[in-house]
Parts: sequence; C-alpha cells; structure tokens
Amino acid sequence: MFLFGALVGAALVSLGVGSAGIGVKKIIRCIFFEESCIERTILLDIRLPRIILAIAVGGALSVSGAVLQGIFRNPLVEPYTLGVSGGAALLASICIVYKLSFLLPVAGFTGAILAIFLVSMSSRKKESMLLSGVMISFIASSLVMFIMAVAGSQELHSIIFWIMGGLGESNMGFIICTSVLVIAATIVVFFYSNVLNAMRIGDSEAAHLGVNVHVSKMVLFVISSALAGCSISASGIIGFVGLIVPHLVRSVVGGDYRVLTISSFLVGGIFLLLCDTLARTIIAPLELPVGVITGIIGGVVILFMLRKEKYRC
Repeated sequence: MFLFGALVGAALVSLGVGSAGIGVKKIIRCIFFEESCIERTILLDIRLPRIILAIAVGGALSVSGAVLQGIFRNPLVEPYTLGVSGGAALLASICIVYKLSFLLPVAGFTGAILAIFLVSMSSRKKESMLLSGVMISFIASSLVMFIMAVAGSQELHSIIFWIMGGLGESNMGFIICTSVLVIAATIVVFFYSNVLNAMRIGDSEAAHLGVNVHVSKMVLFVISSALAGCSISASGIIGFVGLIVPHLVRSVVGGDYRVLTISSFLVGGIFLLLCDTLARTIIAPLELPVGVITGIIGGVVILFMLRKEKYRC
C-alpha cells in the first residue's frame, strides 16, 4: 500500500510540475469541473499520457530485469545486457533512414524479439547465453554506428534522439494497448513466483521440487523479452531501469518473487515517472530525453553500491 500511495503521489507531482506549473486545487478543478481551459488540455492531452506510459515502461523494464536476474541468478543481468537494445536500435535506425518512422514501434519490438531469439538459438547454456547477448549487442551497436555514419543530418538526429529514449508518445490508444500488455505479462510473472523462488536455490533443486526448469525458463524468458520489447516500442531505449530497480527492491523486500514482482513494477513506475518529471523541468522550456536522466542516476547508484560492497568486504 505504501508503494501504491507513493506511485499516486509521484503521478500528482508529475501532473502539476512543468513549464506551466499547476496546483493541486487547480488540477482537481480542471479535471472535474472546468471543461474548457488550457490547463485541462495540458493535463489530459500532454501530461496524463506521459504518466501512464512512464508507469507502464518503468514497470515493464523492472519486472523484466527481476525475472532475468532470477533466471541467471546474477544481479547484473538486465534486458539490454542480452542484446535487446542493440537489436531494437538496429531495426529502428533502418526505419528512420528509409523514412518509415511510422513503423518505429513495430521495428523496436521486432528488433528486441529477434535479438533475444538469436541469443537463445546461439547458446545452449545460460552462461554462454549471457556472453552471446553481449556479443550480439556489440555487433548491433556497431551496425547502428555504421548507419549513423552514412545517414543524413536529419536522420542522424532522429536516430540519436530515439536511442536516448523518451516518453513523448501521444497516441492514447497505443499507450493503453501497451499498458494492458505490460500488466497482463506482469500478472503471468506473478503466477510464476513460486517457480522463480524455487530456481533461486538452483536448477537441480528446483527440478526435485517438481518444477519443469527448461519449460519454465523458456516461458519466463519469452515474457521478459516481450516486456522489454513493449517498453522499447513505446519509448525507445531507456537504460538502467531494469538493472537498478530490481536490485534495490530486492535489498529491501528480499528475494521472494511474490513480493518482488509487484514491488519492482511499482518502484519502476515511480522511478521512471520522477526521472521524466526531472527531464521535463531541469532545462524548461526545453526537454531532455529521459534516458539521459536514468543513465546518470543509474551510473551514480551503481558506483555507490560497488563502493559500499567494497567496504563490506
């Protein structure tokens, strides 16, 4: 309940803060009583879609990261470690160069799924799967740099902006579809909580407890890939959310996936929502890509965690 309340509070802050500041009383009056005012347009047509998308994308990346960290039993694994971002960026760059920007969401999702498919096909053990993901990500990133080198200035700007990530999608129908898919996938992950808890102690031990480890891993792998693909298709590449949030949440609530899954979703939504609010206001009226903010905060937090671990040893 505390995290849900914090999410509502973060949403209210995001609604009111911006280049045009709107107080809580004015928000209530514009939404429920005043049908024609400029503030109502700002709230419902500009800020509310961003809030919904931020919660969906932040939750999707966090849950995806939590699942992958459980499968690999490695706290440094996240969707982008496995080549998801590289595959999505490659297809998205091709779409931009050939002026097919309307296909960007499809290209991002398809690229993410293809990257995961290549990783799973090129590896038989989870240890080599992680290495394959890094290599595929490196190859895809190199191809993206090649495309950027030969692209025109306008296409180059579009590629860079998409790679940095953003929550500027305004199509409410698309946002709702993405949110529904993310919530449905998160519910499936929650029902696999006991399986993930069993796999935490080892594959052999989980098999002795009656878990079909191979099938469960494939199902969870596909779900986590779909979550990452949905987020990329809606917002571009936003790094560090799937790495940092599950790790921090696990250190507070423990490793029980019945709690960790829901907590990761809520904290991921809060984190990305606050990062987007900061991105919109730090150099207002201009706007930073939210991926810049998550990258800075994520890097600082990881360095702090590594330093803390050093002193513990």
